[in-house]
Amino acid sequence: MSDASNKADLTGIQITVVPVTAFQQNCSIVWNKNTRKAVVVDPGGDVDHILAALKELDVTVEHILITHGHIDHIGGAAELAETLNVKVIGPHEDDRPLIDRVEDQAKQFGLDAVKKVEPDQWLVEGDVVTAAGAEFQVLHCPGHAPGHVVFYNKDLKLAISGDVLFAGSIGRTDLPGGDHDTLIASIKEKLLPLGDDITFLPGHGPASSLGHERLNNPYLK
Repeated sequence: MSDASNKADLTGIQITVVPVTAFQQNCSIVWNKNTRKAVVVDPGGDVDHILAALKELDVTVEHILITHGHIDHIGGAAELAETLNVKVIGPHEDDRPLIDRVEDQAKQFGLDAVKKVEPDQWLVEGDVVTAAGAEFQVLHCPGHAPGHVVFYNKDLKLAISGDVLFAGSIGRTDLPGGDHDTLIASIKEKLLPLGDDITFLPGHGPASSLGHERLNNPYLK
């Protein structure tokens, strides 16, 4: 995932995926094998599993990044942030209503009670966040959730896309704040123009490329 023009910054970037909770949500650890710095994206729960992975990788977490406010992506954020003494960054503030109702989300899905997280920084379109020495552009991609954001690095040819787009599918729009037409617009106007060679890591399931989904995803026809 490195770019020859930026080897000094990006050659060490690695991604370790830790599936968490009954939803098998992809909690992603973006880390640098040279500096041992890391960020955690979407710690949805099973914090003990995430901490074990961090220990095994022998990395220091700089902060936590959140794509959107559904419980399977934020359920462990408060606990992890407190344990590691790091800040929580994201999502867009349009997801505040979802985050404020995280306890209700837990009850709705029959999950154990979780602690509500208060993001230290909300994100907007065009912001840049750092992850293990790499800079990721923030794309506001509503539809699955009003404040959903995607993290994109051009040189790595990588997007961490949360629940906007999946291999062979798209995000649900039947949850509070969801809207199908808005989601399709986010995919076609924000993600697909990034290029067919961009790999995206979704919030659930395997990674894919934007080109493959543009040609084969039945929801994008």
